Formats: sequence, C-alpha cells, structure tokens
Amino acid sequence: MIDYYETKSQPITRKMVWEAYQEVRSKRGGSGVDGMTWNMLDKHLKGHLYKLWNRLSSGSYFPPPVLEVEIAKKDGGLRKLGIPTLLDRIAQQVVRKQLEIQLEPLFHGSSYGYRPNRSAHDAVAQSQRNCFNHDFALDLDIKSYFDTIDHDLMMKALNHYCKDRWILLYVKRWLKADVLRGKERVSRITGTPQGGVISPLLANLFLHVVFDEWMVKHHPEKPFERYADDIIVHCKTEKQAKYMLVKIQERMQACKLQLHPHKTKIVNMRGESDVTYARSYDFLGFTLRPVLRKIKERMILFPGTFVSIRSKTAIRNKFKEWEIHKRRKPLEELARDLNPMIRGLIGYFHMFWNGGMRPVWNQLKHRLLKWVKWEKGLYKYASLRWLKRKYAENPTLFAHWKLVQP
Repeated sequence: MIDYYETKSQPITRKMVWEAYQEVRSKRGGSGVDGMTWNMLDKHLKGHLYKLWNRLSSGSYFPPPVLEVEIAKKDGGLRKLGIPTLLDRIAQQVVRKQLEIQLEPLFHGSSYGYRPNRSAHDAVAQSQRNCFNHDFALDLDIKSYFDTIDHDLMMKALNHYCKDRWILLYVKRWLKADVLRGKERVSRITGTPQGGVISPLLANLFLHVVFDEWMVKHHPEKPFERYADDIIVHCKTEKQAKYMLVKIQERMQACKLQLHPHKTKIVNMRGESDVTYARSYDFLGFTLRPVLRKIKERMILFPGTFVSIRSKTAIRNKFKEWEIHKRRKPLEELARDLNPMIRGLIGYFHMFWNGGMRPVWNQLKHRLLKWVKWEKGLYKYASLRWLKRKYAENPTLFAHWKLVQP
C-alpha cells in the first residue's frame, strides 16, 4: 500500500506532489531546458513524481536552470520570460500552494493581480469608482519590475511573514537558479523570472511590503488599485498628485526599484491645474477618461471606461495572425476553431461597454469575407450574399455575429 501522506525531513507528502502535478498539468505550458514534454512525463509519471517527492521531502532538490525566451510587448519592446522545466513547475506549485495559504489573508484589499477570486475587471471597476471623487491620478509603471527585485529584500519580507524553513529554503534556491540564455548559462543576482509558477506570488509579496503596507501606514487617505506591478493612485488635487509622485519615487528607490521615467505620469481627469497633463490613463487593456454627460440640463464630466486603442490594435494583429483566408475547411469547422478565442475577447473587452469594439468585429467580418472569396471563388458582393445566407440559416454560428452581422 502506498502511503501518500508519508514525509521525510521536510513536511512534503506524495499527495501534495500529486495535487501539484494535476494543477500544473491542467494549464499545459511548454518545455524547459531539459526538453521534457507532457507526453514524455506522463509515460513514466509514477517514477518521475516519486523521484521529485523524494528530493523535495529530503531537502535535496535543486532547481535546474530556467530557459529564457523573449516575447514581443504591445509597446514594441521585448519581455523576457523564464520557462522552468515541467518537474520544476510541479515543485514550485507544491511550495506556492502552502505559501499562498499563509499570505493570501494578509494581502491588501486593493491588490488584485494573481489572486484567487479577484480579476482585472474588479481592479478596473474600482479604478473607475475612485475617479468619481478624485480628480487626479498617478499612473505608475515600475521599470523591469520582475527582473529587478532585490533577493535580500525579498527574503527579508518572506522571513517576516513565513516561518516554515522548508519554504524559505526552496524559495531562496529558485531565486538563485541560473538562466539559460541561448547557449550561455547566466547567474541571476536580482529578480524572479516571469513564467515561473511561484514568481507571481513572490512579486505580490514584495510589492505588498514595498507599496501596499507603506501606503496604508503613511498615506491611508489615498485610494489605489494594484494589479501585479500596474498601479493607479488617486488624488484630490494637482498638489497632492505631485507630492505623492515624489514620495513614491523615493520609496521605490529605497527598495531598489525604479519608476519608468516615460511611462509614469500624472493624469488630470477633471480637475484644475497649472500644467497641462494627460487626460486619460490605460489600465489592464482599458482606457479611463472623462466623458461629458447631460444631467438635468447640465453637462458634467464623468469618468468612463473604454477598450484602449492599444488593445484594439493588438486584437486586429491577432486576427491577422490567424490567417483565416488560408484555412481550407468548411465554415462550420472554421467557426469551431475561432469561437473559443472570439468568446474570450468578448468576455474580457465587453465587460464595460460594447460599442467601442464594433470596428474590431467589422474587421473580422471582412476577414471572413476574404475566406469566402478564396474558398468559394466568388467576387465581393457574391461572397457577401453567400455569407448572409449562412447567417440567416444559423445566426449563432460565429460568436461575434450577435454583435456585428455579416
């Protein structure tokens, strides 16, 4: 009989490893430096998990290097991601689950990123509410946050909140794990790589100490929203906004972080100021800006939430990458392929207002028309008539047809 609750020198059971495997497996993800795929792991699953548990529970587990890859950012730069091996993700999940139980109740109510039962929509909705009685906002961007977290300060914060020596042991090892950059193995002296299972929780903990608790202690009257390292702070006046920006810059520098000099800005939503500031800010794919509304014969500025131009551009580029016109298959199969992605976009970007997305869905309509031209060999108007007939037969075939008809 297998004892799934058996432990050794560290309080890690086989059941903990098995549950971590199931959680990580459900999220898929690519291979790390060892090239192991999920199929390869599953073929010898029992042996791999036993070996992993044996090392974790005896304190002899050392993480392999993290594979570094670069992905394009929406602003045109490159973001570095660290891809752990599959077994290392499972090990990180074991520790993360136990650490999250301890940290989650301590985190601030205005922190939303990477937390259970909290979403980006919640953060955006709170940001809009705070704009109703605060005329100014600080749009804060921490330069290369995940790459610049100081390891000593991170461990100091973790030691303050967590007394489990086995968690501290493994977190320190993950922070120090090397990075494989091409064929070069590089030692890491700062940061926790984006892409790691435990990295979001550690990043949240660090800013909980650096920013959230500092705000509660020194500036409790200033509301804010934080989603990972995206932060919005609300102020009543221009003077308050300028003062808070200086104080937050000093706090970040004291904790070995730096605000991005070009992306960090003061935003004037509807207040009086001596200087001209930006009139809107982008937050989690949405733009918050003042709009005129008529209330009892008076025109009043109210904060509104809209899909950002950057998000719309990214969605259009995604449509282009799909190369719909090159897919040689029936329309019904094409709909089955595209609908999960279309529903995901609708579910996220239609939360606050539907109208702003109409030009985006019109472009998808044109790309479907292009597919008809290529697939059926029809001219423009004949393609449009053919697609309209399909819509009449099944108006729900494509998820976006309820918003924009062909």
